[in-house]
Amino acid sequence: MSAPKLESIITCPECGASACETMPTNACQWFYECTACHAVLKPLPGDCCVYCSYGTVKCPPIQQGSSCCTGGT
Repeated sequence: MSAPKLESIITCPECGASACETMPTNACQWFYECTACHAVLKPLPGDCCVYCSYGTVKCPPIQQGSSCCTGGT
């Protein structure tokens, strides 16, 4: 199995700003503060982290076909 991609572009649903971020490999990221408008993003229902909800690339555990930690919804 290939190594997961670790960079994802998060797009803020509030202001539309995008930022390239490096995903953690050892934990889910349940919150993300937009660098432009400072809105705090949380995962959408059914998603485990902000990368799965707002990123161009799903988090590393999901990419590898395993379950991710439970979301903090």
